[in-house]
Amino acid sequence: MALILMVTTGCSGQENNSEEKLLNRKPAVAGKFYSSNPAELKNTIESYFKSGETKKVKNVLAILAPHAGYVFSGQVAASAFNQIDENKNYENIFLIGSSHTTSFSGASVYNHGHWESPLGTVEVNRELGEKLTKDCELIHAYSDVHRFEHSLEVMLPFLQCKLKNKFQIVPIILGSQTNDDTKKLAEALKPYLNSNNLFVISTDMSHYPKYEDALNVDNLTTEAILSGSPENLADVLYDNSKKKINNLSTSLCGWTSVLTLLHITSDVQELSYTKIQYQNSGDAKEYGDKERVVGYVAIALSSKNENFKPVIVEKKQEQEFEITEQDKKNLLFVARKTVDEYIKTGKEPKIDPKHFSDNIKTSCGAFVTLHKKGNLRGCIGRFIATEPLWEIVVQMAVAAATQDYRFPKVTKDELENIDIEISVLTPLKKIKNIDGFELGKHGIYISKGGKTGTFLPQVAKETKWNKEEFLGHCARDKAGLAWDGWKEADLFTYEAIVFGEKDFEKK
Repeated sequence: MALILMVTTGCSGQENNSEEKLLNRKPAVAGKFYSSNPAELKNTIESYFKSGETKKVKNVLAILAPHAGYVFSGQVAASAFNQIDENKNYENIFLIGSSHTTSFSGASVYNHGHWESPLGTVEVNRELGEKLTKDCELIHAYSDVHRFEHSLEVMLPFLQCKLKNKFQIVPIILGSQTNDDTKKLAEALKPYLNSNNLFVISTDMSHYPKYEDALNVDNLTTEAILSGSPENLADVLYDNSKKKINNLSTSLCGWTSVLTLLHITSDVQELSYTKIQYQNSGDAKEYGDKERVVGYVAIALSSKNENFKPVIVEKKQEQEFEITEQDKKNLLFVARKTVDEYIKTGKEPKIDPKHFSDNIKTSCGAFVTLHKKGNLRGCIGRFIATEPLWEIVVQMAVAAATQDYRFPKVTKDELENIDIEISVLTPLKKIKNIDGFELGKHGIYISKGGKTGTFLPQVAKETKWNKEEFLGHCARDKAGLAWDGWKEADLFTYEAIVFGEKDFEKK
């Protein structure tokens, strides 16, 4: 790792004079994504500020900026940071990005120390970080998930060179991959979206399509962001994924972070999103490869009011998630049609969801289980989902019939003897202790330090384990923790709505 030099060199480098021993977050990509030499880094960023787009909007509350190596995305990032007021005294700057290096549930604020860069040390508002972890069950303080993550780190030098006054940050990394979690996180952060704070959302656009394909995909995604509608963005991302564009692995790598901001602002009329600049890595003069590119966009969120504060409306209590009898029939039809056609043709069937209810168009995890003459013949599921429930059932039906390593693939001759069962998983609920967990009724989801594991509710009935055995096996066998690891982990419960073809044969 490069030597960290503590200098100001005309930027807002900030020294930590406290005698308290803190676990400062060290740079992970200095010397890789950007120069580790302070003078060279400062000169590079200043050149990007000059070559990038100048200030186009006033009263900026948030910016979206790319997080790739500076030679690729530096100018676009500078264009985003050019929109903020360099003379402003911000109370807090929220850095929000989606995890590239670690899979974990919820979000994590770095709260163990401050952040270092080649340009100096920037203070973390640890008091506010602690408050967020107490107020929102999704927000944790996992230090490890920040250690090698680049998406927030690359924002820091731009802030240090742009802002003339001392500032403090609140660094948050999202691990969750569900729309529901972005809504909950948005509720926790919405009170802080005001003229005294700045939100910096870190994201790149499309990954690895050809140059022309990237232009088309990124334009659609950008327009969806500019609409301010989280529903529009979710729909566009889903549509993009179904177009089978060659080499397109994602059309928005920080989609959970962007969606969180859109949920924060979706019901506020006086805010607007403005596109500042777009490029992709194919535009890089020295390194551009137009066969496989990554897209970059700079967007600013601004208010008509110079002293903006959100109006917080108390939300009505959400109704419990439910699946109707017709929903169950529709999902079983989807699963049966999928298994039959895929085994016979090797292709998934075309399903028209037009007449499906909103219940099964909701993003929701599910398991599909196959039985043959009463014996298990395959079971695979997804706990976290971004796609609609009915589509998860399609994917898991194929997987249960062909990808369960415990069994050979289902054959055509077996189809008439196969019956199907579906387990729909309700949203997670965090519990303070195991008194909130009812054996046989609840499934358990254990999360600690990026390690996770789960058992469905029916596992308790199948194994006859007591509560401690159930949790111990899940911690050790599923999450990779010690037998008693659940005692120091975050615990979440959920229920499984279980139904099968045999249930309707009886009616």
